[in-house]
Amino acid sequence: MIRHAITAAALLAAVPLAAQSVTQEQIETRYDRSLAAGYKALFLCSAIANAERNGALRTAESVFEWELSGIQAPLGPLADTMPYRIARGADGTVETVSVEWADDAPPRIAVHDSRMGCAQLPIGGRPDPVVTKRPASTIERSAPIAATGALAGTFAQGFGDTYGEGTRTTAVLVMRDGEVLGERYAPGFGPAVPQRTWSVAKSIAATLVGMAVHRGEAAVDQSAGLGIDINDARTQITLDHLLRMASGRYSDTAGNRTDPLYYGGSTVAETALHWPLVHEPGRIFRYANNDTLAAVNAIEASLAKQPPAQVFAQLGMFDTVAETDWRGDYILSSQVWSTARDLARLGQLYLDDGVLANGTRVLPVDWADYVSAPDGPQPDGPFGYGAGFWLLDAVDGVPADTFAAMGNRGQFIVIVPSRDTVIVRRGEDLAGHRFDIAAFTRDVLAPLE
Repeated sequence: MIRHAITAAALLAAVPLAAQSVTQEQIETRYDRSLAAGYKALFLCSAIANAERNGALRTAESVFEWELSGIQAPLGPLADTMPYRIARGADGTVETVSVEWADDAPPRIAVHDSRMGCAQLPIGGRPDPVVTKRPASTIERSAPIAATGALAGTFAQGFGDTYGEGTRTTAVLVMRDGEVLGERYAPGFGPAVPQRTWSVAKSIAATLVGMAVHRGEAAVDQSAGLGIDINDARTQITLDHLLRMASGRYSDTAGNRTDPLYYGGSTVAETALHWPLVHEPGRIFRYANNDTLAAVNAIEASLAKQPPAQVFAQLGMFDTVAETDWRGDYILSSQVWSTARDLARLGQLYLDDGVLANGTRVLPVDWADYVSAPDGPQPDGPFGYGAGFWLLDAVDGVPADTFAAMGNRGQFIVIVPSRDTVIVRRGEDLAGHRFDIAAFTRDVLAPLE
């Protein structure tokens, strides 16, 4: 052991001093490049492979135009110039997408498993040579249903800048009494083309928690399993605290961007579960991806029995896939790919109080009331927060019982129980620009009275 230490010291001494030291700025620059490459690899993989899984088509050029444009600095400008490669198997299925980011490092790689979507390998990671595949979807889908009258006019405005400069709508859909009143898609999109849900996935996660509660496999008022022992106050954090963004845990950025997990190839376990307490659980609202990830981790055993893919099939959401980290843990704070029609089906489940069309109950009685109740600490701003859903209860001109799933770049499912209506809007809004979902909801509802 001493000989090894002496040898290592000699080797280190032989390395020029300049090669042993880098500035923090150099580290940050290199890390940003790795994140940008990971972002590009994952989005190319997910957008193209998940569309093909549904029997639809996306081109790399389309992904550059939509998902990979207008993203936050510095990732966008860095990703633009990075070479990429899409590798396909003998049957034409996407297997990997790799993006070059440094001359002295392997490319960032996203790996496609058609059962589970795409997963991003850690920085420097190499793909497993075995990739499980399933045939592309053969489901027949009806043509989009055109809106008429005033609703058609609102849809047209939704694809312009009426509801926000710099917003870019890809799909809108309105459903009332379980029937689609109208839907519209941007060129290159359509009923079978999925998009990343971003934080709409948090509402999907709350739904999966509700299903676990209904099956008796979880309880919102019990410990979520964080912390180590009785001396660790994190053991007091419940599922309810996590769903209401009230765990009291520290997060390193406002909004808790979770870049190491989303773009850096770290795992849920590495990223989301270790943060310390800075407030007593249940007292402070702090929007955090880590809280949703911890809630999903708490029902891990339940998800093993009934995984998201099985739930989506039960709900008729056949074009939806929940992606995972490279270790197989679900990133249900953001990384779900779905279509406007599938998201409308999720909204309808809440209008139906968790009962499927065949009469099967999959959510607890009044779970819709639970997720839409402002029973925890509340955020500043125009919208309140329930348990995994945002609340439009104080928005002028919108029914007070309205609640919504909301995600980055303009993803929305608006649920209006008193009007038996679901409104879905999908977008790829430019960074720093917001679609005015409150105004859009008012305008959609106005002719439906």
